[in-house]
Amino acid sequence: MPSNRLAAQIAFIHEIDKLKYIRRKTRLFNSDRNENDAEHSWHLAVMAIVLAEHADEDIDLLKVLKMVLIHDIVEIDAGDTFLFDTVKGHDNTEEELEAAKRIFGVLPEDQAEELIKIWQEFEARNSPEAKFARTLDRFEPVLQNISNKGGTWAEFDISYPKVMEKVKVIKNGSARIWDYSEARIRESVDQGILREQ
Repeated sequence: MPSNRLAAQIAFIHEIDKLKYIRRKTRLFNSDRNENDAEHSWHLAVMAIVLAEHADEDIDLLKVLKMVLIHDIVEIDAGDTFLFDTVKGHDNTEEELEAAKRIFGVLPEDQAEELIKIWQEFEARNSPEAKFARTLDRFEPVLQNISNKGGTWAEFDISYPKVMEKVKVIKNGSARIWDYSEARIRESVDQGILREQ
């Protein structure tokens, strides 16, 4: 029989498997298949490893990895909110906090407290790690939409000003990634895959 601690950890591992079933609006690169939250989190983790040198401030890469791997776990209960949703806001909600407490609460208390704290730090966006993690979280869909000739921008008739409003947080974690993003988004308008107004 596993110890209570191990049993709790295994129960958490089972619980977070549900993340694979949470569909996002964005689609895989050059694909018509929507990605799921687990794929998104994995992709951000690899992006963090590869792009860490472009962070504007010194970062604890392990903390960034933890943030990007757990940031959407709350969506098991709260569901995914589309970045351009006009009804439900994309900011931290009471519903997400309750989800964090329930899901991370499956773990032993010390691990639950650590992951809730890291999740809250990501949501607060104040630390260098949270800023860089948020940069990656906004950058990936930009790349996806460009690879899909407008992707969700075209599907939901999103305009250039709206895209810029939602992704401008990229510059808070990396000026270099922001410059790249801004140029590619502008090119998308010029190519006719993003509506100018």
